[in-house]
Amino acid sequence: MSAPAVNPSWRTETDSLGSCRLPAAAYYGISTQRALENFPVSGRTIGSQRQLIWAFGAIKQAAARANEAQGLLPAFKARAIEQAAQEVMNAELDEHFVVDRIQGGAGTSTNMNVNEVIANRALEILGLAKGDYAQLNPIDDVNRSQSTNDTYPTAAKLALHVELVALCDEHQLLEQAFRAKAAAFGHILKVGRTQLQDAVPMTLGQEFRAFADTLAEDRARMLELLSHLCEVNLGATAIGTGITATSSYRKEAVRQLAELTGVPVVSAENLVEATSDTGVFMLVSGVVKRAAIKLSKICNDLRLLSSGPQAGFNEIHLPPVQAGSSIMPGKVNPVIPEMVNQVAFRIAGADTTVTMAAEAGQLQLNAFEPVMVDALLESIQWLGTASLLLRERCVEGIEANEPLLSRRMDESLSVVTALTPLLGYALSASLVKEAQRSGANLAQLVTQRQLLEPQQLARALDPSTLTGSGAQCPPG
Repeated sequence: MSAPAVNPSWRTETDSLGSCRLPAAAYYGISTQRALENFPVSGRTIGSQRQLIWAFGAIKQAAARANEAQGLLPAFKARAIEQAAQEVMNAELDEHFVVDRIQGGAGTSTNMNVNEVIANRALEILGLAKGDYAQLNPIDDVNRSQSTNDTYPTAAKLALHVELVALCDEHQLLEQAFRAKAAAFGHILKVGRTQLQDAVPMTLGQEFRAFADTLAEDRARMLELLSHLCEVNLGATAIGTGITATSSYRKEAVRQLAELTGVPVVSAENLVEATSDTGVFMLVSGVVKRAAIKLSKICNDLRLLSSGPQAGFNEIHLPPVQAGSSIMPGKVNPVIPEMVNQVAFRIAGADTTVTMAAEAGQLQLNAFEPVMVDALLESIQWLGTASLLLRERCVEGIEANEPLLSRRMDESLSVVTALTPLLGYALSASLVKEAQRSGANLAQLVTQRQLLEPQQLARALDPSTLTGSGAQCPPG
């Protein structure tokens, strides 16, 4: 009987569980294939987590260099692994990172997908066939001196560091856009409100400057997180004891990683603690949630200030970006701020996911880092994109409704608060009631009753006094 024909379209790989048939052209191997079968969950692959894959490429390249320096990897293997890892960093192999973002095993499927892609690409670089692991092995060579438990959290921190810097940059641009509007609106008086009721005068510029300062404060908090993300456990291997890795390897791998990425990573002092503790992910999640919720509040204000135009506040005009209704002609909705609101809602939910996953870890490892990383990367990326769109398609085009604001200030009784140091609370309150009853102007009532000298009244009602930019008049 003749031997069965070999199908060139497929190759067979074997692990401790048995054999598996793979597409011959696939850079991934049997571990990845099993993960594809086990975790068809979200339909979103790790290949779409660009910064995470970039970070893994850097880690594998740094490990290859450190292993070669320690005499643990022949130079020809190290060079091939480094070249393949660089291609991973350069996004040349993203389509081959096919496992689902949500997976059991604390990220083992992700680490093995990376190991197998780099191994098979390195074999190709050496002129050998994919799957010829006797020559260059995903575990024995690409993963030498490593474990999922030190590579995955290290890659996660690197990815979050890069994404957080990008978010801070975008937040700063949005802050600058609000500051530009604050300067443009600095001369425009309006009524400030508390509990949605008229309170005291302010300028529209003060309102927008407060938005800008809020963003600046949140950006400062996010920048403070970067140093926490630079503490990594690379070289800790399984649980932090460093088994299968030497201390000299760990120092060299971390040094190489800092050089390759430009991120000033350092080795954690207690590797057991660093391997089991996911507190930094909760810290990042909490600060990102805070920034998202505060930006959402700003968007609530923009929607309210632009409401109407006839039956609402109508103090500002948001740029119209699309028709707002399929039934009401001419209606335009604040769709960009509404989009930001929804991003914030999603980020708040993601923070709950991170919190629950952090709490659910046991003993020396948290098995739920993949869902934490997925939630965090998505939150940061969505908030950055939302900030960009809010800036470009909304804030930069906001206009003030100066005629309406001027008319409202002329009619407003909110200036009475400036008179209370001069007249007292009770008399000031009676003047408000009389003005409401008669429709008279507050300043006219004060003048008619000769309650203040004209110069006193003028100083009290001066815009600089009303808005807090000048000295308050002393009692007369």
